[in-house]
Amino acid sequence: MQGKTNPVTPAGFAAMKARYDHLLGTERPEIVEIVSWAAGNGDRSENGDYLYGRKRMREIDRELAHLARRMKTARVIDPAAQPDKTRAFFGATVTLADEDDNEKVVTLVGDDEQDASAGRIGWSSPLARALKGAAIGDLRSVRLPGGLKEWEVMAIAYA
Repeated sequence: MQGKTNPVTPAGFAAMKARYDHLLGTERPEIVEIVSWAAGNGDRSENGDYLYGRKRMREIDRELAHLARRMKTARVIDPAAQPDKTRAFFGATVTLADEDDNEKVVTLVGDDEQDASAGRIGWSSPLARALKGAAIGDLRSVRLPGGLKEWEVMAIAYA
């Protein structure tokens, strides 16, 4: 990840920051309190509160470190500020149609905020890479596990 930036929408960055603040300000202090209480109860080798608390604290610390790295490399890009709204770039909501006229609406977002069930696909996903720079009417092919699939760009919007 050295030297690479992490594109993210303002809402995605706010969600990462909120998660970081919650872990650091709420969850971790609660776990530290439980672990210190459990440590005072004597034998730690069979103390479930102590063992679970230490394990949970390591998980929280790992997630805090991951979020800190991602926020440090984050480059917040506001989709509404996109100068060329006729082409699909970061933050675009793209309506696609396949050869059977099945429509699909996807929004190109940062990899940290992707959620396929909500139609938000990561910027480095195969479909997003194929759509970069596409204009309305363009045909784009994507290699999927089931084979090559072709999509036509029907509409592009920026929120």
